[in-house]
Amino acid sequence: MLFEPRSGRLAAWGNALLAGLVSPDEAVLSIVGGDAVHRVEGLPGESGPVGLTLALGRMRALGVTGLRVALPAPGHPLGLSGPAEFNARALDAEEAVVAVGAALGLVPEVAEAGPEGDLHVSVTWHCLPVREAPPADVPSLGEAERELAEALREATVVLTRLDVAGSGPVAEAALSAYRARAEAGREVLAPGYPARAVRVLSLAQRVDLLVSLAYEHGPGGAVAASEMAARAEALRPVERVARRALVAAYNSAVEERERG
Repeated sequence: MLFEPRSGRLAAWGNALLAGLVSPDEAVLSIVGGDAVHRVEGLPGESGPVGLTLALGRMRALGVTGLRVALPAPGHPLGLSGPAEFNARALDAEEAVVAVGAALGLVPEVAEAGPEGDLHVSVTWHCLPVREAPPADVPSLGEAERELAEALREATVVLTRLDVAGSGPVAEAALSAYRARAEAGREVLAPGYPARAVRVLSLAQRVDLLVSLAYEHGPGGAVAASEMAARAEALRPVERVARRALVAAYNSAVEERERG
């Protein structure tokens, strides 16, 4: 799963821009992050790919009032509402953004060029029609927070049992990097999001990191194929909860605005 999905950055800072809380330049810089460039292809009214600043302005003109995140996985169409073509593209990318106020969705396609350590990353967001319907399986912030608390306990038990916590320098480096970012107080969401969303997102990212370490850097006692399968089975529901919480956090600005 993605620790900080590009769809999350686009939705969070796009929502802040649509609400008038940040400038277009600030929003685009935050969305692009460490990538080289982001462009949008297939936007109604545009004959070819356009930059993010123009795209976000065009979307506002088309009636878009907010942006939601989808983080689907096989068997779990989290945040999607159809049609089949859009769902398939989103599932392939493992993420998407769905507009509120216009039947449009955006799916990223990432291209990398250059040697390791000096990658040039460009992102093309493909704009496609979506079905205007409630998104699938998205919890409220309160539900997500309660689920996460239990998931974190479960993940800790599983990691301890599999001896993942002390699985080597790569895992320790990942944990240290996470702690450093948390301690630096980095802005995990854009302006306009409730404090509870920031808390839920931070906790979801922590659970996501623990799951990733278990899959990638934790040989522990799971050497045999059967033991590796058991690990995946134990962590799958924890991963699902973390993805649900990420979506709830990123979508909370839209949900609060609609309620209020």
